[in-house]
Amino acid sequence: MTDTTPGTMLADRAVLRLTGDDVRGFLQGLVTSDTVRLTPEAPVWTGLLTPQGKALFDFILWADDDAVLIDAEASQAEALARRLAMYRLRRAITIEPVDVAVHWSRTSDRGVPDPRLPGLGHRWLADAAAPATCWLAHRLSLGVTEGIGELGNGETLWLECNARELGGVDFSKGCYVGQENTARMHHRSKVNRRLVVAPLADPGDRTRATYPDLGLMVEHRRVEALGDAIIPAWLAEAL
Repeated sequence: MTDTTPGTMLADRAVLRLTGDDVRGFLQGLVTSDTVRLTPEAPVWTGLLTPQGKALFDFILWADDDAVLIDAEASQAEALARRLAMYRLRRAITIEPVDVAVHWSRTSDRGVPDPRLPGLGHRWLADAAAPATCWLAHRLSLGVTEGIGELGNGETLWLECNARELGGVDFSKGCYVGQENTARMHHRSKVNRRLVVAPLADPGDRTRATYPDLGLMVEHRRVEALGDAIIPAWLAEAL
């Protein structure tokens, strides 16, 4: 009998575990979100920025007793671990990959809601299984961007990645890397550019990623020139 159970594993994700001396406190001084509100039922989407407030890595934090798990882009997990280790100094914190996979489903029969947007579906961590097939199309259809290929590597200001609208920044927490510029943009309500998903066209200077099979592309556009971009309700409210 053929197994018709749909795959759920996000094959392009990997998991790191941070253990040791006050892991949450360590992350609190680095990432854009408040690690205090991290619980097993409520993972947190967050970013690690340059001092100028530009995105280097985006990832999801999961509570794991005294440890913290990082649901990260697989191709960038090693680089992320090195970056975190750079800030560790002499602190007794271990950063290592773990043999667990990230899973996703549109339905709510397992896992917890994606912290960015309920419409993205549910996520959970479990043993590896059959890969999911519709995640990319689903995410882009909702106008949500992620990963170094779309956000860039130190190229895009965190609020231009729609971090405020998708819950990826906390403006009431203490200092973190890149906070000054991020907070200034927020309080001045001045976000001049946005990462958006748009119908596929000839790539140009604004283009970050193209997906010919889906007929879509990700671009970094000025807010007055969004043109044919997909503007979902969560983003329209901010423009």
